[in-house]
Amino acid sequence: MLAKVIILGVFGAGLFLVCSDSASVKMTNVVCESYDKSWTVFHYCRLKAYSRNKTSLNINATILQPVNSVSVRFKVLKRANGYKPFLFDVTFDACQFLRKPNNPVIKIVYNMIKEASNVNHSCPYGLQVLSDFHRISIPLPFPGGDYLACLDFIFNGKTQFYVNVYFHITEDI
Repeated sequence: MLAKVIILGVFGAGLFLVCSDSASVKMTNVVCESYDKSWTVFHYCRLKAYSRNKTSLNINATILQPVNSVSVRFKVLKRANGYKPFLFDVTFDACQFLRKPNNPVIKIVYNMIKEASNVNHSCPYGLQVLSDFHRISIPLPFPGGDYLACLDFIFNGKTQFYVNVYFHITEDI
């Protein structure tokens, strides 16, 4: 579940690898940081460029403690004289969502990443390794500009780590 939440978060960020007919998306940076290294360790967190406009998000993280309760805060910010809130700011119980996927916003993101995920069960989560999230395409219209997808992962009531994915959307004319 935790890994699914992490994957959901990371691919929530991957959500914004939007490749529709009207826009192209390029991830420009990723930052992964663990607040408590006794819970989660990131072995690597990076973008891999396949071509000038195609990148994939590569994360390898290990969850070291058993986790029974996972919440995720997923928000999208748009750069406009600093990063300002845009469209999403959702906090959800990932364990509950994996048992019964009833949040429509999160379900859209989850449906995009579940095939690429190595997390396929609900809580509790023991030792878990998460790795290699690849490019995802979705047909959602977004205005052009710079964006930031922020994912905060909360285990047993305490924020354990975050993943921030920066990306740029260019509208095709």
